[in-house]
Amino acid sequence: MDGVYGRRVSGLTFEVLEPAPVGVAVTRGPDHRLLYTNETYRSLFGERPIGSPLRDAFPRVAQEDYVRIFDQVLRTGRPVVRTDAPGGEAAEDRERFFTFSLSRIAFDDGTYGVLAVFLDVTDQVTVAQRLQAVADERRRILRRYQSLVRVSAQIVWVADPGGLATEPSPGWERVTGQSWDDFRDDGWMNAVHPDDRASTQSSWNRAIKEVSEVWKHVYRLRTVDGTYRHFQARAVPIQEDGHLVEWVGTCTDIEQQWQEQRRQRLLDSAAAATADRTNLEGMLGALANVIVPDLADGCSVHLVIDLADGLARGGDFVVERIATAARAGLPRLPPFSEERLASDSGFAAVVRRRRPFRTTFAPGSELGDLVPVGTRTWLEATEANSLAFLPVVIDGTLAAVVTVAACGDRAPVSQSTVAMLREVIEQAHDSLSSAMRFQRTHKIAVALQHSLLAQPPRVPGMQIAARYRASPAAADVGGDWYDSFVLPDGATVLAIGDVAGHDLRAAVAMGQLRNMLRGLVVDRQEPPGEILARLNIAMKTLYCEETATCVLARVEKGEGGHRLNYSVAGHPPPLLITGDGQGRFLEDGANPLLGIPYDSRSVSARVPLPPLCTLLLYTDGLVERHDEHLDEGLERLRRHACALAHAPLDRFCDELLSALPLSADDDVAMIALRLPEPPARQEAKGRAPVENR
Repeated sequence: MDGVYGRRVSGLTFEVLEPAPVGVAVTRGPDHRLLYTNETYRSLFGERPIGSPLRDAFPRVAQEDYVRIFDQVLRTGRPVVRTDAPGGEAAEDRERFFTFSLSRIAFDDGTYGVLAVFLDVTDQVTVAQRLQAVADERRRILRRYQSLVRVSAQIVWVADPGGLATEPSPGWERVTGQSWDDFRDDGWMNAVHPDDRASTQSSWNRAIKEVSEVWKHVYRLRTVDGTYRHFQARAVPIQEDGHLVEWVGTCTDIEQQWQEQRRQRLLDSAAAATADRTNLEGMLGALANVIVPDLADGCSVHLVIDLADGLARGGDFVVERIATAARAGLPRLPPFSEERLASDSGFAAVVRRRRPFRTTFAPGSELGDLVPVGTRTWLEATEANSLAFLPVVIDGTLAAVVTVAACGDRAPVSQSTVAMLREVIEQAHDSLSSAMRFQRTHKIAVALQHSLLAQPPRVPGMQIAARYRASPAAADVGGDWYDSFVLPDGATVLAIGDVAGHDLRAAVAMGQLRNMLRGLVVDRQEPPGEILARLNIAMKTLYCEETATCVLARVEKGEGGHRLNYSVAGHPPPLLITGDGQGRFLEDGANPLLGIPYDSRSVSARVPLPPLCTLLLYTDGLVERHDEHLDEGLERLRRHACALAHAPLDRFCDELLSALPLSADDDVAMIALRLPEPPARQEAKGRAPVENR
């Protein structure tokens, strides 16, 4: 053991453990090599070889599967406590008992081990065993006390071997209000909720017949204020000389725990029910099946179709029922119906509130136009006693109304139930929102994307790749776009732009500006700055309320190689990456953004494009973040792009989109061009010139 005591665990030396009145041992690593034992431990278990695996140091312990517990603690980091466990390899021959705990510890070098603490409880266990021979009354009192300590309950009760209450229970009377005369024998069952009595009686009878080691059951008890709360009942049999003499039981209020478990179960069910569905009707129908029967006896979901702002202007509107659910034993409404309702109806008033609404009434009461006719008939047939309406508002739009009902002997819908219903619906908000946007704009979005984001041309001697990634937070097409085509003079045009906004209007304006720019480029074949100036004049005339950014570039081939003639209108600057991994932003040729009047002449700039270089045009969604300066995003892009200088162009684009933290509420468009090696170098390597694939 030389040198052991000087070691440290998370800054703590072992010397402080040496005088501890409990046995302490420390192991290290997956084979639990014994690293340290204190004096108390050695007096209890004897000297053990330091450095040996646990299985070798304690062969009998290994046989008793204690090593598995060490493995569990080391793997999970969760401590384990065992009480009154037999001590396998004590220093003495007589059987001993220990209470021990195992905890994972971290060493200063980052490895893990297990700290074991042992307390000799042999005397206590021996005394408990000897108490078996004490007189019947003393034994009974002791066991009752041990049971109470073990379960720590609010209510204590005693029953005879047949399960009938034999002694008054002050705790029971305090909670339920039942007197001893009402409680005795099996009178306590009258305080159990009617829906829980059959299952409780069956479970209790089975425990009495089988003399279960521990009886556990959860039921609802009527409290002194007339409400019901969930309690967990526990009982243990008391036996003397092998004969059952009585049962000692407890009841613990678990209402808060039960409600939280129920809440989490419902929220998980709501999330799972909507996860794999894409249409609004399917999602709302799945939610109805989650709500029933846990929160209500019946549920219907209506879509609200406002006809020419009927709700606001005093006209009619249409509700379509798209989903229903009912608990077992009740008739179920057809899942679909359509009704035209007046804007002054009770249902319309509920819809206008856009807030949950709850009402209680006597079964069979006339509900008027508070609900659609089909629902009203169902409520009367099922003897409903209450209703709750929950408008489903998605992205500011009233998507649907969820109606739930409690029927028959079920307690009326409570405010807490309404709160739980709101959570269930809010849990599915994102999925519902996506479904609504998808439903509204999907066809338009697909058509616009295909028409506005054309594939790059095939150009001999170069590669061109483009990417578009829609915003994860918006389903509508935005104003980001790219373009590329070859002019009659042989120049290759690259363009990228962004119309302000992220909606259908921005998408339409983007398409019109893109086509206008195409026409100007083909018609004029002027320097890019002059073409953008003409586009700006057109915007001021035709789209006076719109603004946009753009980069227009011509890749021209001459005797000395390729060069770039470009102009930037309020857009992030192009990025040029050389073949050796050096990168710089092209910040000349900068002009104000489009849609802003200015008197100065638009400028262009020219730069040579070396062989193997990569030119990247991109929109601000790739670099702009709300919580940082734009320069940080630009520098992050430059570093990543330089690191990918030798990657194939397709992978270059994909890696940038994957590695960079993209804006959560903006689209990203990019178009990249790469030049090949000089022809002489390609011929020397036996390769044909590269073209766009």
